[in-house]
Amino acid sequence: MQHLIPIAERIAARLRARGETVAVAESSTGGLISAALLAVPGASDYFLGGGVIYTRIARYALLGLSDDAFVGMRSATEPYALVLARTAQMRLEATWGLGESGAAGPTGNRYGDAPGHMCAAVAGPDEASETIETASADRTGNMRAFAVAAMALLERHLG
Repeated sequence: MQHLIPIAERIAARLRARGETVAVAESSTGGLISAALLAVPGASDYFLGGGVIYTRIARYALLGLSDDAFVGMRSATEPYALVLARTAQMRLEATWGLGESGAAGPTGNRYGDAPGHMCAAVAGPDEASETIETASADRTGNMRAFAVAAMALLERHLG
């Protein structure tokens, strides 16, 4: 997690300076994003909460999202990640929401995405999403790479 801390510290500094907050809905990173943001002392100034939304049950129980919210889309896509980001932002009343979904490996997902595929999104004063392809089946390596990419997306949109 040491490679995530410098990014988390920069995000924390920007959020604090602006008086803003963040909420996280992560999946294939398994909580690494939240853990990194919480590792920065004083995280309660900017981190409102997060959840690992790894199953449909978690999606409903933690975010209140039924299958109806995803008609015409599937997980591990940019639109799906954006719904996660928007919902986390809205439910926790944060300035920013960060969402991600992907296939960490060692195999791909049931939708045909290869291992190393992840989509991340930010929602708030600005919205954006992106897709990452690591071309690797290394599950833990992908989880770290996904967390770095998602946090970098947030950092870019914080300016």
